[in-house]
Amino acid sequence: MKGLAAAFAAGAAAVAGFAPLGLFAALLGALVALVELLISAASAARAAALGFAFGLGLFGAGVSWVYVSLARYGGMPAPLAALGTIGFCAFLALFPAAAAWAEARLAGRAPRAARAALSLPAAWVLAEWLRGWLFSGFPWLSLGYAATDDPLAGFAPAGGVYAVSLALACAAGLLWCVARGEARRVALVALALLLAAGYALRLVEWTRPAGPPLAVALLQGNVPQELKFSESRYEAILTTYAQLAEESRARLIVFPETAVPRFLDRVDPAYLARLRDVAQRNGGDLLLGVPTRAGAAYFNSVVSLGVSPAQVYHKVHLVPFGEFVPPGFSWIVRVLSIPLSDFARGSPAQPPLAVAGERIAVTICYEDAFGAELRRRLPEASLLVNVSNVAWFGDSLAPAQHLQIARMRALESGRWHLTAANTGISAAIAPDGTVRATMPQFARGRVEAEVRGHAGATPWMRAGDAPAIALAAFLLGACAVRARTVR
Repeated sequence: MKGLAAAFAAGAAAVAGFAPLGLFAALLGALVALVELLISAASAARAAALGFAFGLGLFGAGVSWVYVSLARYGGMPAPLAALGTIGFCAFLALFPAAAAWAEARLAGRAPRAARAALSLPAAWVLAEWLRGWLFSGFPWLSLGYAATDDPLAGFAPAGGVYAVSLALACAAGLLWCVARGEARRVALVALALLLAAGYALRLVEWTRPAGPPLAVALLQGNVPQELKFSESRYEAILTTYAQLAEESRARLIVFPETAVPRFLDRVDPAYLARLRDVAQRNGGDLLLGVPTRAGAAYFNSVVSLGVSPAQVYHKVHLVPFGEFVPPGFSWIVRVLSIPLSDFARGSPAQPPLAVAGERIAVTICYEDAFGAELRRRLPEASLLVNVSNVAWFGDSLAPAQHLQIARMRALESGRWHLTAANTGISAAIAPDGTVRATMPQFARGRVEAEVRGHAGATPWMRAGDAPAIALAAFLLGACAVRARTVR
């Protein structure tokens, strides 16, 4: 039990390495502790238990905001919401458990240094990748997201977030080798080379500015979630956003997700004309988050208004239970009080929106956590835009974590990434992943910035996550072969 408690504590401590705290040393220390526990595990079953405990600490501390959406805004009874949150975190913890079990079974007899620096990181990353798509996927808290401010972020445009995860996990394993005296000199050299490679890659300009500077405005209406779908507040919400737009002279104005909380065909045409006039006055376009419908199907959408032809993007990757109901789980939706909880999916083949002189890849809410899906519209898109409503998660870790994910998408693509969120955090993120303009949560206003469209392709755009996953599989396989030669 002592080892399981230590693994759980290490997992919880690892969350400090992610936004908003960004204590990178805490994450490294937690990973080194996990390596120590797994290397010392007496069996694959013990390793799996330790991996599960670490995962339960990581996700229990890192995504506990799920409870807020279920209980506070979803109307689920508190005991049931707590049970659901624990169950969700336990499900996520199965992935590090599986990684630890598989590594112990395949490479448990390999040299300790090889396990720490190669096979354990490889197994972890393969589990992260699996978690990112299995059962709709939940790639939150992948290790690579914690490295957006560190030299290892240079691996992002080269190989994506999983390449950064692999580099970070290998770095932790090498630190363990140094601390334990396992091939210490080799480990020190390898660690220096790894950091130097990440730093050198950060200096490479994979993409280039294309076209003139573009003035943008990201609107943050700060509409409380409990009032967002209230009929009595509808007119006030519309007025808030119209005034924020009218006060801006930006050529591109971006509204948050479902900024207008009513189907587009039910919105007063005079209001839409008012918004269109603003965009045309500025010689550009605005992107409006609004639900749309076609027959019996309805979509979470972004529509364009302005000088360009009207266009629409329908959300593709929907949130389970929040936006669509998995088969056999309709009873959960009956317990929750979530408006518009059964959207239809948009086509994955939707092209970028041609507005304000740019080609914009739009994502809605946590769609930008799925880099492989966003990559389908690259390098055609010159700019990335995400609209969201993380008010569902209140004053929790979720908004800062979501912003960190957006920063990784900017790094991978070498494009500006603009994010407009109802209650924040709205931000303009440069291609190097730095936040150039933002405003705090729970404030009403605009983020004004000057950005540039970009052209060109990073290596990640061309090959996606495949090289990083293939490398992880090779490293695990090589250590498994080495383990078979040990008597």
